[in-house]
Amino acid sequence: MENISASLFCRNRNSLSKKSACLQRLLQIMPADFYYTIKKSSQSEFKDRGSRFMAFAFPINGNEGIKALRAQLKKEHPKASHHCFAYRLGVDGMNFRVSDDGEPSGSAGRPILGQIDSRQLTNVLVVVVRYFGGTLLGVPGLINAYKTAAVLALQETEIIAKPLLINLRLEFDYTLMNEAMKLVRQYDCLIVQQATQLFCSMEIGVPKNKLDTMLMKLTEIKGINVSRPA
Repeated sequence: MENISASLFCRNRNSLSKKSACLQRLLQIMPADFYYTIKKSSQSEFKDRGSRFMAFAFPINGNEGIKALRAQLKKEHPKASHHCFAYRLGVDGMNFRVSDDGEPSGSAGRPILGQIDSRQLTNVLVVVVRYFGGTLLGVPGLINAYKTAAVLALQETEIIAKPLLINLRLEFDYTLMNEAMKLVRQYDCLIVQQATQLFCSMEIGVPKNKLDTMLMKLTEIKGINVSRPA
């Protein structure tokens, strides 16, 4: 997605037409309104020739929680031979990672990611913990085992559509707080952070399918400046 800087927004409080033109430019280059993810964590198990493949699927919101989830599983399964995983984050298709954790290259992480992608999911982490059963499965057998384990885990949780949130920064005098908060509530925005003093700064996440209306309403309030966060 094209990078959008804060300069895209017009800060002239008396020039609604210029503001509107800038805001329409923003709307033209945004991705789809919704993305698909899983509602809650789930787990499953697949067995093949003595080996156990325990799969765990998690909804995630950022990189911060991934290490903690993996560390927790390693703590719970210290005797497992492998902890393979894959995740995808965001809607641009660029933030993902796969790990074979010592299995033959391409035999574990990629098959797991393939099941996330085949369902068009994002913000999802799947970890498959293997307990070796003494029989080598070969690369085709491993691909099937990790793929099947991931499939079973993802089948155990509901797939949901969530609105894509576009972050905006609002800056305004404290006397406009009530008007700003009314719009935030009316259009189901998420408050990411805010600093409330005589002059307020607020970062919000706006559902993309409501962004055009939200932006037009903001331009109608003199004294509220709108920009993209750095």
